[in-house]
Amino acid sequence: MEGTILKLPEIVELKKKYKAYLYVDEAHSIGALGPTGRGVCDYFCIDPSEIDILMGTFTKSFGSAGGYVAASHEIINFLRKVSYGAAYASAMSPPIAQMIVSTMKVIMGEDGSSDGQRRINTLAENCRYFRKRLQEMGFVLYGSDHSPVIPLLLYHPGRVTAFSKECLRRKLGVVVVGYPATPLVEGRSRICLSAAHTKEMLDWALEQLDIVGDLLRVKYNKINNWI
Repeated sequence: MEGTILKLPEIVELKKKYKAYLYVDEAHSIGALGPTGRGVCDYFCIDPSEIDILMGTFTKSFGSAGGYVAASHEIINFLRKVSYGAAYASAMSPPIAQMIVSTMKVIMGEDGSSDGQRRINTLAENCRYFRKRLQEMGFVLYGSDHSPVIPLLLYHPGRVTAFSKECLRRKLGVVVVGYPATPLVEGRSRICLSAAHTKEMLDWALEQLDIVGDLLRVKYNKINNWI
């Protein structure tokens, strides 16, 4: 929700110091973060074996359905025995499973092309460019410069709906999030970029956001300019 990247090296050190278990949710990082797109461990050059449980989804970077839990044989066997999801869920259909396998091959370069690496690099460039331009306009943003999730702060609950409607009026679809998913006065628009977005698409979207930001006065880093 915040677009932040956890401080994994420090957390791993704490885990070792206090002999704790470490569970990492990679729903928004797998396939998008790190030099080769392998997630937060790849981003920090940390061996995945340092993490006790890695969880992620196949609905975002993989364009499929379902998710995964990666852990030791002991933990996985335990989950299979006691998890209601494993006991009552249906098996993944062959087309869904093949989509995941095919996407993994593209990301890892096992399809015989460099398309996966190109997409990972393009996504990183898009995120840095879009975030930088929004900050220059005066919007308040949360999160890391390398995160594919960009929370644009709207704060006032009344502006959350207005922001969505004004963007839609300009044929720009945005996701807005408010209370109770966020604190009451920390409503926001949550922008998720893709490697498929071209610079022309990003510039057009930025132009619309610039207009809406001035209209609703949500460029809080330039508030003095309105006084």
